[in-house]
Amino acid sequence: MKTKQNKILVPIDFSEQSLIALKQSYNLAKIQDAEIVLLYVLEELNPVIKVFFSEVSGLKEAVEKNLKTLAEDSSKESGVPISYLLTKGSVYNKIVKTAKAIKAKMIVMGTQGAARGKFIGSNSLRVVKTSPCPVITIKGKKHQKGCKKILLPLDLTKATTDKVNIGIKLAKLFNAQINVASIILSDKNEVLSKLEEQINEVKEVIEKENIKCETTLIPIEKGKKKLVSALLDYAEDIAADLILIMTQQENDFKELFIGSKAQAIINKSEIPVMSVLPQKKFEQKNK
Repeated sequence: MKTKQNKILVPIDFSEQSLIALKQSYNLAKIQDAEIVLLYVLEELNPVIKVFFSEVSGLKEAVEKNLKTLAEDSSKESGVPISYLLTKGSVYNKIVKTAKAIKAKMIVMGTQGAARGKFIGSNSLRVVKTSPCPVITIKGKKHQKGCKKILLPLDLTKATTDKVNIGIKLAKLFNAQINVASIILSDKNEVLSKLEEQINEVKEVIEKENIKCETTLIPIEKGKKKLVSALLDYAEDIAADLILIMTQQENDFKELFIGSKAQAIINKSEIPVMSVLPQKKFEQKNK
């Protein structure tokens, strides 16, 4: 198959979750007329440890053979061109550098929430924070082939316009409807009117683009239910296929950390989560 200009990067470690992410990337590649690029990162071993692992010398060859087979088999299964890359170094650093090098449209990667592992836990969160492109993290085991319903959580931050514009682009791409939701503490009456005004304005903007849009305000009582749990429960209730979040930092000096709410959504959601940087930070990352 001919290579494509558009690229979707899929980090692979041959775990079940990374292979689920690969299958989820098929439909994205078809819709975007893109090539899937598999990436395996060989983590460098401590020189002392290498002495005790004679099989390390043949590890690269074995991984490359398996990558080649996976790329060929997956390409036949999906009808999408799939290539592969093998590199060595820090996992999240190599994923981000590769995404920049191939000018990836997005990264699709498996995650197992807060658990640790080659492409999961802290690595996936670091990729989300430092990626030059949107990142879709996939934690759940069962997913729809398409994307018919996008959940757009909104608050009163300045990044709302960016999030809505990206949501509109995604909805047009997938021919999907958008569900806009804001969560509010039941005793915050002074915020309620602002959220109602904002959510109605957003609905109007989305519907002007001929996209079906439903909106809701989700009240929660302080101390009884956490914001993230309420949001994810709502996502399950409406059978959302994708949750779109912004990953602006809560404190600018925390270079490798993202906001706690975004982190919790990525770690806990069984529904795929697309994480996108606000436009200004996105432009800075791609300079």
